[in-house]
Amino acid sequence: MTLNEGDTAPDFTLPTDGGDTVTLSALKGKPVVVYFYPKDDTPGCTKEAQGFRDAKSEFDKLGVTIIGISKDTAAKHDKFKSKYDLNFILASDKDGSACEDFGAWGLKKLYGREYEGITRCTFLIDANGVVAKAWPKVKVAGHVDAVLEAAQAL
Repeated sequence: MTLNEGDTAPDFTLPTDGGDTVTLSALKGKPVVVYFYPKDDTPGCTKEAQGFRDAKSEFDKLGVTIIGISKDTAAKHDKFKSKYDLNFILASDKDGSACEDFGAWGLKKLYGREYEGITRCTFLIDANGVVAKAWPKVKVAGHVDAVLEAAQAL
């Protein structure tokens, strides 16, 4: 399944760093950035997370909540957040259900090898729970700026 602009964002409740949980529907009434990334503490994922960290005050001014999701455990997210001073929610989708629902799980290729994994993608969800903008195959460079620009247009 691929989630497209105009679709209602699927709800999820996932464990997060710090021993909490996050439920997407509980955030209804304000915009949310949900971004899926392959793995904590890897070069591209770290750069993307640092980009959201550095822009968080701008997202805060717009009332936008940022949620990063991977299949890493909440305990691993705690270490990742601490190491890079990340200032937003990291959720653990250990069973991959949110990844599947958002279309963030699929066939990937690396060095000629095919495997299944998380596809780096981002969704800007409006205050009504509808996908306002989708980035299905994210390239890290410049991505956070593009998400912030789209959030400013909401």
